[in-house]
Amino acid sequence: MDPQTEIELQAAAFRRLQKHLMQDRTDVQNIDMMNLAGFCRNCLARWYQEAANEKGIEMGKDEAREIFYGMTMDEWKSKYQTEASPEKQAAFKVAFEENVGKTD
Repeated sequence: MDPQTEIELQAAAFRRLQKHLMQDRTDVQNIDMMNLAGFCRNCLARWYQEAANEKGIEMGKDEAREIFYGMTMDEWKSKYQTEASPEKQAAFKVAFEENVGKTD
């Protein structure tokens, strides 16, 4: 497979993952994804931001999230985010530190 075709297929797979998470499975909470898989929608938006920054494109966290989510975080939270139990929040802190880094 030539490199350009590989890039196009990777981009198509990313777009399908994004659609799955943003349209097909809005019921799946970020905290559950992070606790089970070690990444969530916010991680995908951060990786998008990091890729842009590596290419010399100035992009902040909020801009990357709005691009990935197709709306602001406030809109997403009001439409889809539910309250997390104390147990889920504690597990999230551990998962976040293991996969992203220390919060303090």
